[in-house]
Amino acid sequence: MNLLDALLDSWDRNNHILTGFLRLIPADAFDIRPVADSPSVGELFGHMHYVRLVFVEEDAPEFAKPLPEAEWRAERNVDRLLAMFEESALAVREAVGSRLANDRAMDQHYDHPLLMLQHLIWHEGYHQGQIKLALKLAGRPIANDDVGPVTWSLWMRKKLATHE
Repeated sequence: MNLLDALLDSWDRNNHILTGFLRLIPADAFDIRPVADSPSVGELFGHMHYVRLVFVEEDAPEFAKPLPEAEWRAERNVDRLLAMFEESALAVREAVGSRLANDRAMDQHYDHPLLMLQHLIWHEGYHQGQIKLALKLAGRPIANDDVGPVTWSLWMRKKLATHE
């Protein structure tokens, strides 16, 4: 595996982690908030999709997809969220992959296309932690034995079959 393939594989793994985590969220838990003025679980998922797309639009507009109407729009439909994450993950993958392969800088943010991937991976891990804590505070925790196989295990697996 060359460096570009490894970088894009890390993005694919990140998306698999996010969608695996999403599938663990109980259907009635998307309106949970850790505190009254915090975003809900559904709003956090909507925000992550939006952020992916807005950075693609700003930094590699040739790969832009239509933006959702609002950044913090709550989405509660898991199938719709899964489709949204597949769309935005592919847009990020194509944007960063193309810019790296062509040694082309991002248009607005980031000194290097790799930094966009790193930022998005960190951003999504941060919000997954918020979601996990919100559920725990609401008395609806996701057990580590359930979340581990769809998160940490995917990072450490030798091969992940994606985009092949």
